[in-house]
Amino acid sequence: MKTLSVALMALVGLSSAAQAHEVWVERDGTGPARIYLGEPAQALPEGGDPEFEKLKAPKLVPASKAAQTRKAGYIEVAVPAGDVRVIDDSVFAPWGEDGKKEGVIYYARAGRAEARAGLPLEIVPTAANADSFTLLRDGKPVPATKLTAISPDKWTKELVTDANGRVTVPLKDKGRFILTATQEEKGDLTLASQKVATLYHIATLTFVND
Repeated sequence: MKTLSVALMALVGLSSAAQAHEVWVERDGTGPARIYLGEPAQALPEGGDPEFEKLKAPKLVPASKAAQTRKAGYIEVAVPAGDVRVIDDSVFAPWGEDGKKEGVIYYARAGRAEARAGLPLEIVPTAANADSFTLLRDGKPVPATKLTAISPDKWTKELVTDANGRVTVPLKDKGRFILTATQEEKGDLTLASQKVATLYHIATLTFVND
């Protein structure tokens, strides 16, 4: 019984970690992109989030052969000018009982220069550098869905997309904002060659408000 309880606690802990964490990308000007794994509403621990080691090789979209260099808490990669997009479906292996396994796929974007989507789930500005955004799933707006805005000072505001999948973010501060959204998918699904019953699709968008 004790062994079972320990195993159950481990699974619960993994589920909580996977759903609480996000992958996000930061970029200053035309410099290299920095890819993080952690909890963006919290101050990043020195040396990075405890789960950072699970972020192995995030995929740039479009695909790139640029070298990824591990730093203290993030992965650095040189990228062309413009918005940066990343997808990673291998951070956390599927967890849970057979027939009820869960998994997570992360989608991250830095920049709001392009009013178009390039990822299966993406938070997209309605126009270049706009303060309004549309949550798109496979190119279609997602209405009535919670979106969290995190300010440069780490305050958070919960927003809900309207009938057109849109929200407006109050950009009162200067600095880097992070937007996050989650979509839950259930069914006969596959992730990492394993059958899963639930997939969490977690998207982030970061941009600097000047």
